[in-house]
Order: sequence, then C-alpha cells, then structure tokens
Amino acid sequence: MKKILFLTGDFAEDYETMVPFQMLLMVGYEVHAVCPDKKKGDTIKTAIHDFEGDQTYTEKPGHNFALNYSFSDVDPSDYAGLVIAGGRAPEYLRLNQKVLDITKHFFDENKPVAAVCHGIQILTAAGVVKGRKLTAYPAVGPEVTIAGGEYQDIPVDGAYVDGNLVTSPAWPAHPAFIREFLKVMGAKISI
Repeated sequence: MKKILFLTGDFAEDYETMVPFQMLLMVGYEVHAVCPDKKKGDTIKTAIHDFEGDQTYTEKPGHNFALNYSFSDVDPSDYAGLVIAGGRAPEYLRLNQKVLDITKHFFDENKPVAAVCHGIQILTAAGVVKGRKLTAYPAVGPEVTIAGGEYQDIPVDGAYVDGNLVTSPAWPAHPAFIREFLKVMGAKISI
C-alpha cells in the first residue's frame, strides 16, 4: 500500500484538511496526517473559509482534526506522495526548516506533490517553484511569481498539473484536485 504524507497545521482550512485526507483514505492509501511539534493523537484547530461575496474569503471556526502520525517520526523517503493543506497554517509551517526539507525531498525525487490554496506558500518558501507552472489562491500569486514560478489564473474549481505537481486555488476544486493527484500517483479508478 502506498503511503502519502499529509501536511497540515493549526488553522489550516477545514475542507482542505478533512476532504483530501478522507478521499485518499477512501481509495486505499495509507495517509499520515502530521503537523510540526505535534504527535499522533494530538489535534489541530481548523478554520472554514467561505466565499460569500466579500472582497476576500470569510473565516469561521472549523473542527478539531486528530493527527494520526507524529511529525518527529516522518522520514520522507517512506512516502510516495505529499499533500499540503491550505488555510493559514502554511504561513507558519513554512518557517519550519524540516517542513522545507521534506518538501524539497519530494521535488528532488520527482515524487507527486499536491498543494491547495495557501499551501503553495510552503512550496515558494522551499524554493521548488522556479520554472514551474502552478496555481494558488490569487493572493498567493505574487509569491509564486517572486519565487520564479509562473502563476496560472484558473477558475476556483480547477486544478493545474505541471509534471509531478498538482495545485488548485481553493477547496471548490477538490474533485479536480484529487482526480489529477490520483492520476499523478498512478492510481487507476474504474467505474
């Protein structure tokens, strides 16, 4: 069974944590949800971001999400893919050197990586987007450009694939985001 590392943290977006985690489990992957300085059984607080006609998303309290693996036990070579949740967590997760080193490992080894919304901030901080085409929440677009990536302005329910990298602007893209990540992972789903 292939293992996927799922990186999240306090005030990650609720849907961008819960939905991909559950979908990947549903199709048969072993998914290790982790957060720096937390261990298996600890929880993170999530935040619900919604699009209600304001100039930016609104934020409401989400759920407590139980981590199922200890960050200190992560060896990136054990994983076939990496998924990074969005929300506010990437703002502080990108300050953790081990998070950046783990992220670089997946790019150095050309393993599948999926990042949604603000999760792309971890990619820009890790220095792995130079010369790559990717999308993000529009407010993160300037960071992509400054880091040497080519920001793709796509609909909020779309996903963009560049080789081993799958990105999407926000949670409305989950069907496309997970479908494209599964393809990059080599999964075969027949109906």
